[in-house]
Amino acid sequence: MSKNAHRSAAAPRKKPAPVAAPASAEVPYATTLHVRDTCLCLFVQRAARALARRFDLALQKLDLTNGQFSLLMSLNRPEAPGMGAVAHLLAMDRTTLTAALKPLQRRGLVEVSPDPADRRGRLLSLTKAGKKLLAAALPIWQEQHRALEDSLPGAAPDRLRKDLAALS
Repeated sequence: MSKNAHRSAAAPRKKPAPVAAPASAEVPYATTLHVRDTCLCLFVQRAARALARRFDLALQKLDLTNGQFSLLMSLNRPEAPGMGAVAHLLAMDRTTLTAALKPLQRRGLVEVSPDPADRRGRLLSLTKAGKKLLAAALPIWQEQHRALEDSLPGAAPDRLRKDLAALS
């Protein structure tokens, strides 16, 4: 389902009161404060950066970033997925995914091979070293994730996941 189709099927949301555009070329400081205090995009970006720093720091001892952990985890499947499936799961375009795979390939953690069903396609799989590193990273992720969920006000991580999924 496309993003637009998903949004049109969703219930209408209450929109914040519009801020009148000034006649001059300058935006009033009050508008800046309004955007700072109400912009969902800003709040999600700030939270994403804070979460990324938290997990990057925790996974640093394994020379792994949170993005690399997510990529490795997305490849932990019974059957090797194609580039498109992984790109979709991680909300990346194929070019960005290819760039993210390169350091993992150089480290011998990921293998990219031609798809036997369609030689133009590529299948992605974890190597033995990739599986071993992922297994070492998992307890770190679990510890950080548990602490993060416990720190949420109202302890409603499922609600937060549902709300964020509605935005993506």
